[in-house]
Amino acid sequence: MKNSPASDRLSSLDFFRGLTMFLLIAAFTNLFSSLRAPAFEGTLLYSIGLQFQHQPWNGLRFYDLIQPFFMFIVGVAIPYSYANRIKRGLNHGQITRHVLERSFLLLLFGWALACIGDGKIVFYFQNVLAQLSVTYLLAFLIMNRSATTQIILSFLLLAITELIYRNFPVEGFNHPFVANENFGTWLDLQYGGANLQGHWVSFNAIPTTAHTIWGVLTGQLLMSDRSPMRKLKVLVIAGLIGLVAGYALDPVTPIIKRICTSSFVIVSGGWTILTLAFSYWLIDIKKQKKWTLFFAIVGMNSLFIYLFAHVGGTGIIRHSIQPFSMLIFGFMGESAANILTSMVVLFLLWYICYWLYKRKIFIKI
Repeated sequence: MKNSPASDRLSSLDFFRGLTMFLLIAAFTNLFSSLRAPAFEGTLLYSIGLQFQHQPWNGLRFYDLIQPFFMFIVGVAIPYSYANRIKRGLNHGQITRHVLERSFLLLLFGWALACIGDGKIVFYFQNVLAQLSVTYLLAFLIMNRSATTQIILSFLLLAITELIYRNFPVEGFNHPFVANENFGTWLDLQYGGANLQGHWVSFNAIPTTAHTIWGVLTGQLLMSDRSPMRKLKVLVIAGLIGLVAGYALDPVTPIIKRICTSSFVIVSGGWTILTLAFSYWLIDIKKQKKWTLFFAIVGMNSLFIYLFAHVGGTGIIRHSIQPFSMLIFGFMGESAANILTSMVVLFLLWYICYWLYKRKIFIKI
C-alpha cells in the first residue's frame, strides 16, 4: 500500500476521538447513572442509561465499546504522527525513542490513577492508560511491516489468548469464561493486582492490542492514494466481517469485555471500524464538518480532560454547583434535577477544553 506524502489532519478522526472522550467524561459526571434512577425504570431514558453501563459478563452494551474506540483511535493516529515527525526531520530512531518514553509515561499515569483510586501504592494494569502503554508500543513496533503481517500478528495475539485461557492448567483457575476462575484473574493474583469485584484483568492488554493494530492499518489505508470511496468500501467490508464473525463466535467463545475474549475483540473491532467509516463518509467525503468542532475540541486535550475528570475534577465542579442547581431544578424532582446537574457539569468540563483550545493550549506527552 503506497502512502501519499500528505499527512493532513483527518477531520473524522478528530471528531471520533472527541466524541469518545466526551462520552467518557459524561460518565464521570454521573449523567448516565442518573438516567438509571428507579423513577425512570421502563422508559427510554432508563434504556439509554443501561447502554452506558458495562455488561455484567456475557454480552455487549454500547459502553463496552468506549475502550476499543480509544485503543483503535490511538492506532489510527500513529501513521499520521509518524509521517509528521519524519516531515519535521526526525529519523526512525528518534521517533522510536519518543514512543518508548510515551509508553512509559502512559504506564506511570495508569499506575498513578490506580494508586489514587485504591488509596495505596499499587501496580494495576486494568485501566485504559496502563493497557494503552502496551498496545501503543506493540502496534508501533510492527507498523512498518506489511498489512498482511500486521493482520496475522493481530489474530495471533487473539489465538494465543484463546489457547491460554482454554488450556491453563492451574487447578481452580481452568474455567476460561467464568468470572474470577480464569487465567487472567490467576495472573493478577500473583502480583496482588486482582480485581475480583469487577472481574477486569490486566492480561486484556494483549488481546486488545489487536484494536490498536487495526487502527494503524486503518490509518495507513486512509493515508494511501486510493480514492475516498475505495477506502470507505474497505472499511465497511472489514467492519461487517468483524460483526458477523464476532457474533457468530459467541456460542463458542462468549463475548465478554471484562476479560477481552477473542469474540469480544473481533465484534467490538467491527463496530469501531464501522463507526469510523460512517464518520469518514459524513465528514471527510460529504464535508459535513462545521458541527464536529464541538466534539473535536474535547479530543484535542483528551489526556488532560481524562486525567482531570478521573482524579476528582468532576467531583469538585459538581460539589460547587450542586447547591445552586438543586435550588433551580429541584421543583422538577430529585431524579430530573440530578440529570440536569450532571449536564451542567458536563458542559463545564467541555468549556475547560474550549478555554484551552481558544488559547492554543494542548497538553500532550
